[in-house]
Amino acid sequence: MQLIIKTPLGLEKVVATRALELVGGRAKPRPQGFMGLVILDGLEDPDGAAKLIEDHIPEAEYVLKVLATTRADLEAVARLAADLARGRIGPDETFAVRTTRRGKHDFTSIDMNVRVGAEVQRATNADVNLTSPDKIVWVEVIGPTAGIAITPGDVVWKKSRPGKPSVLGLLKRISFVQMPYLGEGARPMGIRLGRAAQAFELGELVIAPHQPVSVEELHEFLSGLLEGRESRFRIQKRAYARKVSKVPIRLQDLYQLVRERAGEPMLVTDPTGKTASEAADEIEDAFRSGGRVTILAGAREGVPKGVFRFATAVIDLCPGLTFATEHTIPAAVSAIITCLEERGLLPS
Repeated sequence: MQLIIKTPLGLEKVVATRALELVGGRAKPRPQGFMGLVILDGLEDPDGAAKLIEDHIPEAEYVLKVLATTRADLEAVARLAADLARGRIGPDETFAVRTTRRGKHDFTSIDMNVRVGAEVQRATNADVNLTSPDKIVWVEVIGPTAGIAITPGDVVWKKSRPGKPSVLGLLKRISFVQMPYLGEGARPMGIRLGRAAQAFELGELVIAPHQPVSVEELHEFLSGLLEGRESRFRIQKRAYARKVSKVPIRLQDLYQLVRERAGEPMLVTDPTGKTASEAADEIEDAFRSGGRVTILAGAREGVPKGVFRFATAVIDLCPGLTFATEHTIPAAVSAIITCLEERGLLPS
């Protein structure tokens, strides 16, 4: 076991074949039936082979050079990992242990992380850093055997890193005001808008008709909104470790809302407005206020022109094009967040 290649499920044989063509040796896709793995042996230059695979096989998500193997036992792995870490992890560095366990054992991946971490720390005097380590000790347990690799910490793709800005606080300040989409296709459009609003976890979504509307058509649209919000919310609850809240959905007459919010920051999306870069100063001022920021968007027809006089800025999200209604929330929020990031307003 010289190299362990981690792949998307189902692409093991593709990666194995391509690796053989590229670097030779012997390849074993799905060892012992475990998916997402390819093991390479018989290589004259494992380091060079690993580099070639990383450079030429995009299906290879991680390529680990195995430094040594031992039986899949807590104490045996911990002792071997400590020996391998000496000289590879300095006392002024930090490290983390990443264990992937495949098969049945009398220990868990967490047990292995804790035991190996303690021995490596004792052997190197390095500190543990689980979020942004300088080095990673990989323990790949494949049935009765465990392979150990040590790599730089930056080989792991992470959603978060120290200093990476978080936009959630700003999104919670956005009140997105959407004119209703009525008539044919109202329900599926509502589903898309509900999913989009929930995906961005906005402070609220306000549906704002500006004139009398059909109750039946409005009901179809609102039912779709609730369905879309719920479907995205269920996914977020499963995917996120943090708490997720449903985006409140409210109904209010557009003109009364504008009157009520006079004096508050209000951004209107319309093809007659400035580009996002031209309106960057107004967008920055709106979010520097520290309070609620309202964004208004039309549906089959645009926001009434009289509302423009009450706006902080009128923004053309994509000059030369008119967005489909379901694209307005992602386009508007993405443009605003990009603008705020360029202005240094995103909190870390």
